[in-house]
Amino acid sequence: MKKLEEVLQDWEAVIGLEVHAELTTLETKMFCNCKLEFGAEPNTHTCPVCLGLPGALPVPNKAAIESIVLAGLATNCDIEKRSMFYRKNYMYPDMSKNFQITQGPVAFCMRGHLDLEVDGAAAKERIDIPEAKEGSYVAHIGIERIHMEEDAGKMIHIGGDEGRIAGATHSLVDYNRCGTPLIELVTQPDLRTPEEARLFMQKLRQIYLAIGISDCSMEEGSLRCDGNVSLRRRGETKLGTKTELKNMNSFKNLHDGLAYEICRQAEVLEEGGIIYQETRHWDPSAKRTIVMRVKETADDYRLFPDPDLAPYDLSDEFIENVRKRLPELPDEKAKRFEETFGLSAYDARHLVEHRATSNFFEECMKEASAELAKPLANLIINDVAAYLNANPEVDLTESNLSPARAVELVTLLSKDVISSKQAKQV
Repeated sequence: MKKLEEVLQDWEAVIGLEVHAELTTLETKMFCNCKLEFGAEPNTHTCPVCLGLPGALPVPNKAAIESIVLAGLATNCDIEKRSMFYRKNYMYPDMSKNFQITQGPVAFCMRGHLDLEVDGAAAKERIDIPEAKEGSYVAHIGIERIHMEEDAGKMIHIGGDEGRIAGATHSLVDYNRCGTPLIELVTQPDLRTPEEARLFMQKLRQIYLAIGISDCSMEEGSLRCDGNVSLRRRGETKLGTKTELKNMNSFKNLHDGLAYEICRQAEVLEEGGIIYQETRHWDPSAKRTIVMRVKETADDYRLFPDPDLAPYDLSDEFIENVRKRLPELPDEKAKRFEETFGLSAYDARHLVEHRATSNFFEECMKEASAELAKPLANLIINDVAAYLNANPEVDLTESNLSPARAVELVTLLSKDVISSKQAKQV
């Protein structure tokens, strides 16, 4: 199989993402009063509504509607004042009522976008624009919609390989997660490389954390991503047949899964084969994708308006009250860091990748002179962030490295009292 950089010489990848985020900062589920609690004893937070028992009627969670509008405003979406919930046929046992409540053609949030600043090694995957060859470019990624739905329960497969259904002797279902408020963001097919997909996912996570609607824990499943990818010969405009990679649960898996699938599709097409529309699973240990099922179409879901839920009419007052809750977003904070502290766009963008590092930098600058901004940024981006990534259990605000000590360390370094090697040891 060819390497990615070889494939992209002749083929253009067309990638779209579907990003699911659980609204974990809420207290109750989407349509009932059951408590949201990760890690609770199985099936202890259920009721007739989220289990879909006869006669049980759903009542929408107003705070969840506010959260999705907040997400839409933060991603430059138009907020649709009138929309409604639909029933989506769902044939798997982790949704006991056999349908999922979701939104139809018109979602709460439509027609948004995010701009990605791609530089360094990430830019090398893009060969079709001159800016990429110069090491930096901006990718404009359209957002088709952000819609509200309820999450399914959790399947636990017993006896299979790595907890997967293949080879399992039986499966258990925990319905605690069933009915959890979930928002799904669907991009336009504007992404062209696995790196762009990874950067989009990272940026979206930063935004969701900044506005406080989710803990965005990919390890616990509160942030998940499906990637749709197809290939076409360079210069062509017609879309190829796409495959879907399901439930990518880390940035690395998203990148590596898409990269493999691009190379696999190219090999099939170059050998005269056919790409089938199907859902595939990325196996990180085997480093390959595996067929899960033939992809369903919209007709398979048999969508129809939910008779138990009235259409939504959002007022201008409601939308403006939500808009007032918008905090400083990562792009705005990076711009402020550039203007206030004289940092480069690269340094500012990497400082705001994590709330912990951006907050730490601001606390440092309360005690530091302006000329220390650049060396402080270097310390945080190169050393502190690397340590936090390697030790995710560490809380920077409770560590021995206080802002005052960081400023003192950088001051010693800037005066050549200690070397950079000694600074790293400290």
